[in-house]
Amino acid sequence: MTKQIKKTVEELAAEIVRHDALYHGKDAPEISDAEYDLLRKRYDKLVKDYPQYAVAAVSESVGAAPASGFRKVAHAVPMLSLGNAFDDEDVLDFIQRMRRFLNLPADAEIPVVAEPKLDGLSLSLRYENAELVHALTRGDGAVGEDVTANARTIKDIPQILKGKPPKILEIRGEIFMHREDFLKLNAAQEAAGRQQFANPRNAAAGSMRQLDPSITASRPLRFVGYNWGEVSAPLAKTLWEARAAIQSFGFTLNAPVELCASAEEMLKYYQKILAQRADLPFDIDGVVYKVNELKLQEQLGFVARAPRWAIAHKFPAEQALTRLNAITIQVGRTGALTPVAELEPINVGGVMVARATLHNEDEIRRKDVRVGDMVWLQRAGDVIPQILAFKDDGEHSKRPEFIFPDHCPVCGAEAMRPDGEAVRRCTNGLACPAQALEHLIHFVSRGAADIAGLGEKTLAEFFELGWVKTPADIFQLEKYESELLQREGWKEKSVSNLFAAINKARQMPLARFIYALGIPQIGETTAKLLARTFGSWDYLYQLTQSDDALAELTNLDGIGASMAEDLLAFFHEKHNQKVLVVLAKEIQIQNDINETVHSKISGKTMVFTGTLPTLSRDAAKAMAERAGAKVASSVSAKTDYVVAGEDAGSKLKKATELGVKVISEAEFLSLIS
Repeated sequence: MTKQIKKTVEELAAEIVRHDALYHGKDAPEISDAEYDLLRKRYDKLVKDYPQYAVAAVSESVGAAPASGFRKVAHAVPMLSLGNAFDDEDVLDFIQRMRRFLNLPADAEIPVVAEPKLDGLSLSLRYENAELVHALTRGDGAVGEDVTANARTIKDIPQILKGKPPKILEIRGEIFMHREDFLKLNAAQEAAGRQQFANPRNAAAGSMRQLDPSITASRPLRFVGYNWGEVSAPLAKTLWEARAAIQSFGFTLNAPVELCASAEEMLKYYQKILAQRADLPFDIDGVVYKVNELKLQEQLGFVARAPRWAIAHKFPAEQALTRLNAITIQVGRTGALTPVAELEPINVGGVMVARATLHNEDEIRRKDVRVGDMVWLQRAGDVIPQILAFKDDGEHSKRPEFIFPDHCPVCGAEAMRPDGEAVRRCTNGLACPAQALEHLIHFVSRGAADIAGLGEKTLAEFFELGWVKTPADIFQLEKYESELLQREGWKEKSVSNLFAAINKARQMPLARFIYALGIPQIGETTAKLLARTFGSWDYLYQLTQSDDALAELTNLDGIGASMAEDLLAFFHEKHNQKVLVVLAKEIQIQNDINETVHSKISGKTMVFTGTLPTLSRDAAKAMAERAGAKVASSVSAKTDYVVAGEDAGSKLKKATELGVKVISEAEFLSLIS
């Protein structure tokens, strides 16, 4: 049973990571908000019950790596995402979690500001001495794309602030389009014979990512502010007052908003905005609740990918009815066979929809959808919705059931489905062209080797020609220069640019290299954790070959047994070892330089156990990490401190046996003060 749960979590994680990259990095989502939210909800529920299977790349992910066409700039303050609430119970749980974290009574009021959640592109505007310095997209939360030239063309973005703002001020908000403006833009695109946009969000995001600012200037973009990043002086004591300050500097705010004193008032606001949704001039996909008192926000802090003091309450999905014309099978990087519904194109909430994933063969059997059926879809703001069920037209039972293939449709190898698992996989590994090609596509992607000019279509072409079969082959492409120049679409300039991008990728940071390998469950965040912890490729590789590898890896906070097993399985596989030896000769893997905060516990390894007098364990861990410490989940001889509270159990006993220093909460606070 646990093996099946582990695999399910892995599959959900892989899908979430892929869709994050499509949505945030390419402005080209393949699924609806509703379907994505369901993926997240299923993942979060499983990980809550089985935390040992959590995948850091999902639990801590925010957006996607910045696009290669723009200068990359680090955010002074990380630009995080929001957790989601899908029903009233989730909202009530959000309030209770904050009360527990703050050690407040169960009936204590925590006033929140409720505001509409615009469906656009997040943007951070930095002002110094009241002048706009730069504008950054969210990117991966730590590093964004510099779109300053484009931002200067938007009339809602002040070039010089009014009043007396702080010397340093980062205003964060949303780039979006009114629906009426979006329809006019699409009509103009159609009249000019250009591709139309799927929805206002994609149009806004695509317009901001134009390399030519004049194109951005021609688009009807708007901006509203609702938050801030770095500030050199406080804006106010409450969010409500800070909003007034932001408006006084010359910004338009998102509206309508309300100050709610209780969960009941929050839910009443939600229902009111839901009823007004169709009448608003712009798209929204929910409402956001934020704690009003800024001091409480500071105390609550953040989890890996989101603040504890805010949450997005999502709207229910829109629905439509269309015909299922065919079911096709796609083969992914891990060999998973995924069924895809090919639909009669239909407009769902302003978006033309033609395809939807059916997840796996059990999902097809459970919903009993058959080719030729009329099916209900649901959507919450993007492109491809989820199939809910078929509509019985009296002919359903006469249509043949879909027979899921037991052989790979790409290479013909047997596709096995182990007992207790939901997914059928091709058994041919990297010998299967679909899997090998997907691995190559992942290797050159933005968060990995980031090789401009090697897109999916180009890689598929080179793969078919036999020029590129493994990642190392990419760095040997120059030997095909004469043949490449003879192919359609390739000129001296484009070939030169491609080789320059490849050679640039020969210098690769350790974290990017680890992520580029496409190891199951090892996303960008986990790759950064491994790089930061072990420092060099040689050290990490040698560790994976040692007897202590599993214990060393699982001792890291954020890496569970399942993730460590996948990592070690990758490094122990003989074919992978050969690929790595050849690849290491082509590139220089740069060691990780660990920049930590300087404090008495900088670089120390700490473990927390028991119930602390005033701090929750999560809050204490967050404080330790901010002070430069490494937080581990278990005690070993390498542990420097164990912070013990009441009812400390086996961890305290082991610390005593190993002679590890045990300190109290008060001593811990003294060390970081």
